[in-house]
This record gives sequence, structure tokens and C-alpha cells, in this order.
Amino acid sequence: MKQAIAAALLVLAISAGFVLWIAGYMAPRAEFVPYVEPPQAVESDYLRAVYSPLHFRPAIDTASDEQCLACHREVIENKVRTVSPAGQKSELMRAWYQQTPTYEGGQDTFHRRHLATPLAKQLMNLRCNTCHLGHEPREEAQGAAADSARQDDTAFTLRKQVNSETSCLKCHGQLPWQLMGLPGPWEEHKTTFGNNCQTCHAAIRTKRHEVSYLNAAAIEQAGKNGADACYGCHGGRAWYRIAYPYARTPWPDMPAEVPAWAKDRPTRSDARFFAGARP
Repeated sequence: MKQAIAAALLVLAISAGFVLWIAGYMAPRAEFVPYVEPPQAVESDYLRAVYSPLHFRPAIDTASDEQCLACHREVIENKVRTVSPAGQKSELMRAWYQQTPTYEGGQDTFHRRHLATPLAKQLMNLRCNTCHLGHEPREEAQGAAADSARQDDTAFTLRKQVNSETSCLKCHGQLPWQLMGLPGPWEEHKTTFGNNCQTCHAAIRTKRHEVSYLNAAAIEQAGKNGADACYGCHGGRAWYRIAYPYARTPWPDMPAEVPAWAKDRPTRSDARFFAGARP
């Protein structure tokens, strides 16, 4: 009798345990939520900015400085170090662009020297899109896209935000004294001409600086005050060993015969630089 009761209790315990196990298995569980990377807001904003219409033509051609500086304001606000990493004070050193007396003030950053310094405001009317014509990320090398430049295109500027040969060279080429008939470099012979470019240029090539990125009247006046204002851009701050092939804009009483060195020169500046072409 006792054995029968013990067997019955064992069966009952096993049954109860089995029921509890089944109930536990069938109870609702917390839903499994797989890990998902958080949205990359910064990355998407960067790509959206890279492919902004302002970086492409035709929008870049009419973009204002305010539109460009809304994202690139650091190029105007940043200043040079007062002390170099080597411990040299900038006020005690002269940079290459400070060698001609037309430059005023202390050392300054690249973009500020072209947009914000007293000399830039006096003689120039440079704007962001004077040099920057946009940047197509797919065209950092020829053949990178179906509609990009051919690989044998020698005019293509590789991986540059600016084509320096058609922008910087305008003001930072060498003075072509050989073509001008001078006896030697201007620095060596300027006293012969009274340090005055208009000794000759009062009658020769008198139509000049009439482009939208320069203040022609201010440049002409500065040239009358001293040739250093002229030489500062025409050889005094040269980056290149060659001279820029300026357009040979006709002037009154211009000789009909074209010199051999000028036969391939254009007779007017690029249309986008015509004086008054921009508001």
C-alpha cells in the first residue's frame, strides 16, 4: 500500500513538473531586437554638401561669396600663428609676399591676402569663383566617370581644386623682360626707367586691367605712384618661371604688325572676366 502511494506521488510530481515546464516554455517572451547602426547624420550631411549644386556649373558661375563662406568661413576668419612651432615670432620674420613695399601689415593667410587685406581691397576685386570653378568628386583623375575628361587630355588639372595655370599664373608669373625689350630683369634696371612702368606704358599697351577681378582705376593710380605696385604682381611675387600669356587687348594707335611672340595670343580676356560682367 505504501509503495503504491509513493509511486502515485512520484507520478504526480513528475506530471506537475512537466506541466510547469510546458507553461514556462509557452509563456510570452521579450521580443528580440537586432542591433542597428545609428543613423550617420554627419556622413550624410557631408555628402549632401559635397554634391551641393553650388559646387557645379552653372550654379558656381553665379555663386556669391556669402554663399561660399556660409560653409567655408574659416578661410577668412583663420589667422596665421603669432609664433611658429619652432618658436619664431611672425612679426620678426618676412614672408616671400612681404618683399615688395606694396604689402601692408603683418603676415596673413592665403585667402585673406587675396580677399581681405588692405592691398586686396584696394587693387583687387577677387571673389571665390574667380579661382574656384567647382569640384566634381568623380573627376579627380581622367576617365574616372563616363562623362569625365579623357585620359589623354593634357589640359586636365589632376586632383586640384583650382587650375593654377589659368588663375594663379595671371598674377604670379615672371616678368617677361626679354619680350619687352628691357636690357635685363626689372630689379636690376628699374632705376634706368625711373622706377616707373609708365615711362613706356603711357603709350604702349595702354588698355589694361579692365577685367572684373581687378580695380582698374586703383591699379593705374597706384602705378603712377610707383612701379612697385605694378611689379608686385608682374614678377615681384612670382610663383612660376614663366609669364602668363595675357590677352593682347587692342589699344589706340596699336601697331598693325603683330610680334612673333604674340601671334597666338587672344585679343580679349575670357568672357566671364569682362569688366561689368558680374553684379
